[in-house]
Amino acid sequence: MSQLPQSAAWAVDEHELDSTASTQDKLRFALRYAVLAPSNHNTQPWHFIVDGDSATLCADRLRALPVVDPFDRELMISCGAALLNLRVALSHFGLAYAITLLPSRFDPDVLAQLRIVPDGHCDAALAALFPAIGQRVTTREIFRDEPLPVGVLQQLVDAAEAEGADAVCISSATVREKVAELVAEADRIQFDDPRFRRELASWIHPRRRDDGMPAMSPRMSALLDLAAPLLASVVRTFDLGGGLAAAHHALAEGSPLLVCLATPSDDAPAWLAAGQALERLLLVAANAGVTASYLNQPIEVSALRERLRTLLVMEAIPQLMLRLGRGARTAAHSPRRPLAEVVS
Repeated sequence: MSQLPQSAAWAVDEHELDSTASTQDKLRFALRYAVLAPSNHNTQPWHFIVDGDSATLCADRLRALPVVDPFDRELMISCGAALLNLRVALSHFGLAYAITLLPSRFDPDVLAQLRIVPDGHCDAALAALFPAIGQRVTTREIFRDEPLPVGVLQQLVDAAEAEGADAVCISSATVREKVAELVAEADRIQFDDPRFRRELASWIHPRRRDDGMPAMSPRMSALLDLAAPLLASVVRTFDLGGGLAAAHHALAEGSPLLVCLATPSDDAPAWLAAGQALERLLLVAANAGVTASYLNQPIEVSALRERLRTLLVMEAIPQLMLRLGRGARTAAHSPRRPLAEVVS
């Protein structure tokens, strides 16, 4: 497979695919859309192995975040999001498929095996989301102060439900304020830990080109611009939790909608389901002109995760917290690793 620069990853054009291409070539082409999925710290912790008409999705544990994600929960959610993108692309190209999740009892890194089969699954509802793959973007911008239509909220709920997850929509100002308080408390707890600061600093290092986190919103304080020169060193050395807590509190409180994604259980199958639900929800949102970013801090701090669950009166287990809305600016896409590094 040819190696594309990270800047070209988002410029993939479906018309580059020859209609007479083999099934294997079409599968490989679809993987160019799979790798556009979101991931924690933009770690892109997936690896695909193509063998004829099948593709195996593996977890790349070398890209794990042992401090913020000690059980690889968010790593597997990220891989689930990549799998959903692959399903969308295959459905768009008219390739029916069958998927076996966690097919190996002996290798936990093998997360899914997908085969192109004539009598497999080909979902028109997923195919309709194909244009949104390139439109989806994570933004740290402040959203406009306008509620999202009830119809859009229902679409988000339905998208998560289709993948086996719950999406709890939080539009009440009172509840958003309480969630914002948990976000700020989690920030302070995480930044109080020097291991967390070192790990974060390693993923915002200015020498990173194909992965890691880009600059934060220009509307936020320069102190909080994690891509500013030398700031990786500052984050590693100093506790910025107070300033970030205040900034994230304002983002959470000021967003017109917060969404908590949750699953009935808290294990590997649930995490893969959460990842697929996440990306399906984000693509539905992108189709509606809605963007999102993450406020996962209260879920990453175990004591606060249960408090969040209680606050939202949920039986299911929280996996991710999103803020959604419409912004005045178009955010840049995060960089992507060359395909040669993630597909073999």
